[in-house]
Amino acid sequence: MRPWKCRIVIRFIFIVFIFFNVIQEVNAQEVVVNPDVPETRLTRNTLRAIFSMRLRTWPDGSLIKVFVLSDNSPLHIQFSKKILNIFPYQLRRTWDRLVYSGTGQAPIEVNSIKEMSNKVASTPGAIGYLSSENTNAQVRTVKIIQVKW
Repeated sequence: MRPWKCRIVIRFIFIVFIFFNVIQEVNAQEVVVNPDVPETRLTRNTLRAIFSMRLRTWPDGSLIKVFVLSDNSPLHIQFSKKILNIFPYQLRRTWDRLVYSGTGQAPIEVNSIKEMSNKVASTPGAIGYLSSENTNAQVRTVKIIQVKW
């Protein structure tokens, strides 16, 4: 292959790569809770504790019910990486350890975004995640706050 053709191919691949990353970023995620949950703001560390099943109750003492999409769902992968700052396989490993050691349970896995929305809306103490365009009046979004040291 000639050098100028090679450069064109490399530029094309680079542009396509950037284009797809931008498209993925457009679908921002929202952490959603059941409207009865009193929390309106959570830190990233608290979210990580909730989704890794270490934090099991809300501050008022009510149980937290965690809903997630399947491990290979693009929204789950993006949520894990962007919001929780961990890889999906790390979450799965934590959940498996809890289940196999008998010290806890894995979160409830749902099959679709619509099912996620319905389950969070109808389950007291529920938390989950949706893409921004899928949030609705049945669930309440939670603001993620940064802790400053």
